[in-house]
Amino acid sequence: MTASSAYSAFRHAGVLLLAALALAGCSRPPAPEEPLRAVKVMTVGTSAYGTEPEYAGEVRARVESRLGFRVAGKITRRQAELGQPVKAGQALAQLDPQDYRLAADAARAQQAAALTNRDLARADLQRYRGLREQNFISAAELERRESTHKAAQAQLEQAQAQLATQGNQAQYTTLVADVPGIITAIEAEPGQVVSAGTTVVRIAQDGARDVVFSVPEDRAGLVKTGSAVAVRGWADGKEMEGQVREVAASADAVTRTYQIKVAIDAATAPALGATVYARPRALSHSGAPVMKLPTSALRQEGKGSAVWVLDKSTMTVRSQPVQVSTADGNEAVIGSGLEPGALVVVAGVHVLSPGQKVTIYRDKTAAPGPAVQEAVNAPGTVTPVSAPR
Repeated sequence: MTASSAYSAFRHAGVLLLAALALAGCSRPPAPEEPLRAVKVMTVGTSAYGTEPEYAGEVRARVESRLGFRVAGKITRRQAELGQPVKAGQALAQLDPQDYRLAADAARAQQAAALTNRDLARADLQRYRGLREQNFISAAELERRESTHKAAQAQLEQAQAQLATQGNQAQYTTLVADVPGIITAIEAEPGQVVSAGTTVVRIAQDGARDVVFSVPEDRAGLVKTGSAVAVRGWADGKEMEGQVREVAASADAVTRTYQIKVAIDAATAPALGATVYARPRALSHSGAPVMKLPTSALRQEGKGSAVWVLDKSTMTVRSQPVQVSTADGNEAVIGSGLEPGALVVVAGVHVLSPGQKVTIYRDKTAAPGPAVQEAVNAPGTVTPVSAPR
């Protein structure tokens, strides 16, 4: 081989080598494998339901009267004050009585005129009876005098009734308490013109006390009249027992809840208007076996809730829809979707995907051992949660 041929062959080999290197540089490197995420799980099991439904309520009087004047007029004075205890017959407010006094005076004058006419008709009747006995007048004339006397008597009775009515209306210008109690509201002030029946004050009558609270529609049917209710004061935490006295027949138009009234002992009842908490015994499920999960294990899927369930054989996770019945403190009570013994991921649920391989997180301070075995604790035991890697 000549020197020129050898040089040409060497050059051709260099070109091929450069082309191969260029092609190798243009090809994509293999995608790195997704790193395994460390998760902590809990073994699903049953445990006792620990809380009772509690509703905020208010202490009210068994009977609360709305008092108003029985006549219309302008309020000139109000003696009642908010929170003031009152006795039966005590004056609460006063209307301007001048018009009613004038009307009573007019009725009194009409009564006097009717009395005079009646007396005149009686005197005429007695005189005409004497004339009839002497046959000086006819029987028809005597009957006319008797009719005149009866009419005058009826007019007198009408005037007397009118005077009594006007006298009562004059007395109605003073509003008095008909029962002992406490003023709970003032709804009219001096100078205001009110019509008959308009509420001026409200009185909570002394005596029995009720705790009033509301429950949702799905719970109202479970609370029966006469059932027991535990009542706890908000301010002092004092516990007392009561009985359901009344369950509303229809829901509130705005809140769509049903009002419950519970009778409590008036001697030990908190002050009127005090806030209390009511726990109906009929709604209590304390001690009942339920499946509970921490709220961190739940995620939204579609229109419902779901959790990640770990398959120990493949170390992959799958999505499992669940139904949340209620809450027990900071835990969710699972109604359906899970079976006892399942391993549920309780942290990092929003970064996982169906079929993703995971590892069980191991605490660095824990003794060495199989990773999966750490997750299989007693049913219902939550393995501490760590941030996903």
